[in-house]
Amino acid sequence: MQPYVTLNDGNKLPQFGLGVFMIRGDRKTEKTCLKALEMGYRHIDTAHIYGNERGVGRAVGKCGIKREDIWVTSKLWINEYGEGKSAKAIDKMLSRLDIGYIDLLLLHRQAYDYSGAWRDLEKALLSGKVKSIGLSNFEDSRLENFLDAIDVKPSVMQVECHPYFRQTELKRRLAPYGIVLESWYPIAHGDKALLSEPIFAKLAAKYGKSVVQIILRWHIQEGNVVFPKSTDPEHLAANIDIFDFEIADEEMALINELDKNKRIYCWKPPKEKSK
Repeated sequence: MQPYVTLNDGNKLPQFGLGVFMIRGDRKTEKTCLKALEMGYRHIDTAHIYGNERGVGRAVGKCGIKREDIWVTSKLWINEYGEGKSAKAIDKMLSRLDIGYIDLLLLHRQAYDYSGAWRDLEKALLSGKVKSIGLSNFEDSRLENFLDAIDVKPSVMQVECHPYFRQTELKRRLAPYGIVLESWYPIAHGDKALLSEPIFAKLAAKYGKSVVQIILRWHIQEGNVVFPKSTDPEHLAANIDIFDFEIADEEMALINELDKNKRIYCWKPPKEKSK
């Protein structure tokens, strides 16, 4: 059964979902989301910069499932940051999605005027345009200063996270604020070394699952929110088929020993314009 995570604002977030990063075009995105929703997915993660929000919205509108039973996350890109500027960008996002409201809106990267953008997210929250707000990829030394300065604390932090990069230190930093961690690159972007780790082959044989299913189940038991991307119906079905077993505590500990504290993807922020 699909588990839910209670956020620090009281909203309940489906812990498992579909990521649509790198699904090109609204038509393919709509088709993929419709298939996923039919299979029981109830969380879709998109972003303005992905260029497929309309496809997500169309699927939500056509699927026949009650709007309140589907969780849609999207993100503002850095060129939309700034008080007033972000408010207009949120309205445009609502128009593109055409689903009434956004369940979770994130700031995509820590660059430019993210403080001004956050103030507009808080206003959108108060107006009901958005149900929850959070951050994506805010991991550097400025994080605590920002969190302590704002009125509404983020509900989630979306970052790269997988068995090779567990984000243990970041989780420690987020804990005082009750911020839930969401994982992108949950299987390390298909890293061959990770997928070839003997512990996963052993557990896959024991539980009758694939290596990918074992890793996704590890995320669930770690408390991470996870939304693997796929457009293949067989992979979509396999990815969500992880709720009929549980990895033993001692096996979870063995997986945790794989942590190298090393990310797969490194993003270089653009040079910020002088004011």
